[in-house]
Amino acid sequence: MDATSLATLWATVALVIFLAIAVYVKVPKLIAKALDARADKISNELEEARRLREEAQQLLGQYQRKRKEAEQEAADIVAAAKREADMLAAEAHKKTEDYVTRRTALAEQKIGQAEREAIGEVRASAVDIAVEAARTLLAAKIDAKAGADLFQASLQDVKSRLN
Repeated sequence: MDATSLATLWATVALVIFLAIAVYVKVPKLIAKALDARADKISNELEEARRLREEAQQLLGQYQRKRKEAEQEAADIVAAAKREADMLAAEAHKKTEDYVTRRTALAEQKIGQAEREAIGEVRASAVDIAVEAARTLLAAKIDAKAGADLFQASLQDVKSRLN
């Protein structure tokens, strides 16, 4: 045998011995055990990730429901505030109309009272003027005593007709 084949033979023998020692020391079991442990760890991590994902989905669903509830509550509050504002505006409008109606009625009463007073004053002035004119005319035509009697009778007649 030549040197290269002898080296190859020794390399092969060393390899077989090394493999035999590795099998004797149970290196493949250790490698398999390490790989199994790593596979279990990866499997556990995947299971934990799946569980966390499901939990996150549940939380997301809860928060979406809460958000919708909050949006609905806000919409209800806005609608209630709008209804209340409309009601207050209608009430204020009605109160304003009532106030204007009362003020108009009061003004009409005052105008009516002023008209009645003016008519009374005009009548009184007309009576005074008529009495004075009648006295002046009668004084010129009738003597003093007859004039005074006639004046008194006319005055009583006018007073009774006005009242």
